Order: sequence, then C-alpha cells, then structure tokens
Amino acid sequence: MEPSSLSNAVSTAPLWWDGRPAPAPTASVLPATVDVVIVGAGYTGLSAARETAAAGRSTLVLDAWDIGGGCSGRNGGQAAYSIKPSFESLTRRHGAELAFRICEEGAAALAHLRMLSASEGLETGWRPVGVFIGAHTPRHYAELAREAQHQTPGLEQRIRMVPKAAQHEEIASDFYHGGSVYEDEGSVDPARLLLALYRRAAAAGAALVGRCAVDAIERRTGGFEVRTALGVVHARQVLLATNGYSGKLSPWHQRRVIPIGSYQIATEPLGLERMRTLIPHGRAISDTRRVVVYYRPSADGERLVFGGRSALFETNALACVPRLRAMMTEIFPQLASVPVTHAWAGFVGYTFDKLPHLGCHDGVFYCMGYCGQGVPLAPYFGMRIGQQMVGDARGRTALDGLDFPSRPFYRGVPWFLAPTVLSYRWSDKLGL
Repeated sequence: MEPSSLSNAVSTAPLWWDGRPAPAPTASVLPATVDVVIVGAGYTGLSAARETAAAGRSTLVLDAWDIGGGCSGRNGGQAAYSIKPSFESLTRRHGAELAFRICEEGAAALAHLRMLSASEGLETGWRPVGVFIGAHTPRHYAELAREAQHQTPGLEQRIRMVPKAAQHEEIASDFYHGGSVYEDEGSVDPARLLLALYRRAAAAGAALVGRCAVDAIERRTGGFEVRTALGVVHARQVLLATNGYSGKLSPWHQRRVIPIGSYQIATEPLGLERMRTLIPHGRAISDTRRVVVYYRPSADGERLVFGGRSALFETNALACVPRLRAMMTEIFPQLASVPVTHAWAGFVGYTFDKLPHLGCHDGVFYCMGYCGQGVPLAPYFGMRIGQQMVGDARGRTALDGLDFPSRPFYRGVPWFLAPTVLSYRWSDKLGL
C-alpha cells in the first residue's frame, strides 16, 4: 500500500498520545534573565530542570517542538540495562576499574527508573515484565548462553535461557532459535513517563515552554545570551539536552552525535486474549540482529507495537509502514492481514564510542548520546547533570571526563550510515 493511500487510515501521532494533550507551557512570556536555560524538554531536560529548580536556581526549559515532542514522546518504552559496550571492550579502552564503574551506571539508571515509579509513586506505566531477546541463529543462542553463564562478578543480572523447544512459552513465533529472558527489565508508557517528569520539574519551580526554538547561544560576561523565536534570555548557565535532535545550534556537539531514525507502527486492537497468545508474558522483545527491531504489547495489552530501523533519515512515517509490516510479519505471519492504525518516527542519538556523554564544553553543559537506550538513561543522567550544575556532589558519574569522540569529515550528516546499515542487513540475512 502506498503512503498516500495510508494517509487517511493511519495516524502519524505516537499511540501513547491518543486522548492525551501535549504538556502545556507553564509560562507565556520569556523572562529577561534566569540562572539556567535548558535546551530540550524531553526526559533529560525535565530531569535536569527538576534538580536545578529544586536547588533554588531560576530555570527555563525550552523546546523547538511541543514539550516532549522529540524522542522522549516517541520511543518504544523498553527499559533495559543500557550500557552498550561490553565490560571486556570497556576494559580494553579504559581499564577494568573504570569499566566496572561505567557498567554500574547502567544498572543505576534502570534502578532509578524503577524508583521513580515505586518510591516516588510517579505514574510512569512501569511494567516489570522482563525482556526477551530472541536468538537469530543457533550460534547467537550459544553466545547468549555464554554471556549468561560468564557474567562479571558484581555486575550480574538475572538471566534465564529459553531453548527453542520452549520458545512458544515466550512468543508465538518460530522465527528465533530460542533466546534469553532478562528478568529485572521491563517497559514504561513513554507519554506517562514524560508527563511525570514534566510535573516534577514544574512542581520544583521550573518554567517550561514549547514551540520556542533556540537560534543561537552566545557567551557574554557572566553567562550567555540565548536567542530564541520568542525573544532573548540572559542565563548564567546553559544545558544542551537535545540528543538525537542536536543540530547546528552547537557545531561541536553536532559533530559528536549521530541522529538515527527509529520508526514504529501499532496494530489495531487485537484483544487481550490474542495478545496473550502472541506474547504470553507481555514482555518487551528484541533480538540479536544487527538491524534492530523491538516490540511489545501496548500499555492496555490490546495491540502490538512494533519498531525498528526501517529507514535512515525518512521523516514521513507512512513511507516506512510497508517495510515495518514486512519486518513484523516475518516474525508473526499470523498478523499479515491485521490493519495498522498508527505509524510514527523519531531520532535517537548515537555516539562513536556507543556511550552516553555528559559534561561541560566551552562553558555549556551537555547530556546526550543514549544510543537508543534513552528510556532509562535520560532521566538518570539528566538528574546527574542537573546536580553537577548546582555543585551537588551526588552528580558525579563514571563518565565524567571521558573524551567525547568525533570523526574526521563528520559535520552532522552521517554519510557513512547507509553503507554500514547495508552491511548489517547482509550480515543478518546471512546469519553472521
């Protein structure tokens, strides 16, 4: 079906926002002077704003879109241990002691997300259902088993192997060769998490304004002049919390973050019983292929939400529906005739070393580069960078001071992605 024929039948708003208005701005006029300006009103910016405002700093959060209109309102909601490089590869780069502490940050981020729901009682839609990782080949299954059996002492996770013979206990598909269940992981409702962080920041006293693009940040005596679509604001501190939407505003950061498109579809309601048949335990699911897919039941348990890297820079979500449907029905052939009701897109921010980065460059604070794992990482590191900005020692992290690498000739347009993804697709096709 062509995108034009889908336009009347498929909503391009994320499923999570059905029946929910975007968070309203808390200010209608920009102040002339504030202590802190935060650029980006997603999970990172809102979490940082809560810390700076709670410490008594006048705080203004600005976003070019609606509040949370970037990937914080467009992600799939999966929440897993989120440091991508292995302990071994980090050890080769940074030594065993720092590698261990970096891995601990991944566990701390997931624990922080749980705490927001449990201890603070925030309504995030947290579902501690675990995550199933499907093995694309028998060799991949053996690798998953080795990883589960040889975990680094002190960094252990609760992992249970599921052989192919028992696979239907996890998923009504023969596509995989078994897999592993990460028992302590889960998912959130992306919109509920965004709204919870928005309310925390507002309650702490932060001013939140959407539809206000920042055009320039200029150093001035005692701070910065922030030029926006709604006027000029003078700030003592500035934080860039733009992740996959880091553009020309700061060329230094743009050279270090790679925007990669992530695309999702949602089926029509299938009913609770049918969804339980497809994914009996309601887990979030991914697999071991290089070209990522991720899927799970919707928050109400009625639909399948399916996402993946079906394109690179496509901004028309409808154009990606045919490829996403093909990816979905490769796993679930029984859904071939099921209508799609929603399709949406967003941009995640990757880094060249596959680590998130936070710190201060040329006087401007930054926190970004979650490599597709922003659900647990952004609220956590947003909190930490906010604490650093007010001099709170709790804000220290194992990532402080790490080099934030770029590559020669990269200026924000990732020309190298197309051949890389093509090679990944061939590797997946060949089962490598």
